[in-house]
Amino acid sequence: MGDQEVKLFAAWSSSFSKRVEIALKMKGINYKYVAESLSNKSPELLRYNPVHKKVPVVIHNGKPICESLVILEYIDEIWKSGPSILPEDPHARAMARFWVSFIDEKCSPAIKRIYRSQGEEREKAVQDATEHLETLENELRGKKFFGGDEIGLVDLSATFIALWLGVLLELAGVELLTKEKFPRLCEWIDIYLNCSIVKETLPAREDLLDHLRSLRRPAK
Repeated sequence: MGDQEVKLFAAWSSSFSKRVEIALKMKGINYKYVAESLSNKSPELLRYNPVHKKVPVVIHNGKPICESLVILEYIDEIWKSGPSILPEDPHARAMARFWVSFIDEKCSPAIKRIYRSQGEEREKAVQDATEHLETLENELRGKKFFGGDEIGLVDLSATFIALWLGVLLELAGVELLTKEKFPRLCEWIDIYLNCSIVKETLPAREDLLDHLRSLRRPAK
């Protein structure tokens, strides 16, 4: 299949959107970017994703594909050009899906709880997040990326950890992600964020910081 009529409905501040955008660029797929506002979603987005009403959504030849992980697997299956997102080996593929689930269901929620909570609840969230990040630290032992020498599904899924984690911790006033505690994870973040496609796709850290800070301000 060709890459005609590919549209990406996405939001610049959404790590889920950025997963997909990086993957499209890695594969060399031509696409039209449709910017969405998370506070004022377009009728098109709501029509294409009536169940979750969220970004990202990819439209390929008129057909919508929703949910970032589903989209990533679809991209890898349809477009064989460029690097593979999922490994060929069935066991390695299953393990990649396992780590993606761990990041989305364990790591990211704990990190978001740090940002959104106070007191004892925050302390528990910091404890949980530390434990989960230690697990990822161990998984990176002897590897450049989570999948080995190239960016793959787990790295794309960990985009939130690469950029959003540090921003949220700064806003919460919590010191957690240090080179002393997490040397391999910090090294992975540095390498990943400095990959040319990732660097050109992700928002500037200060812009994300300002955006998230503005969401915390009480409405006038």
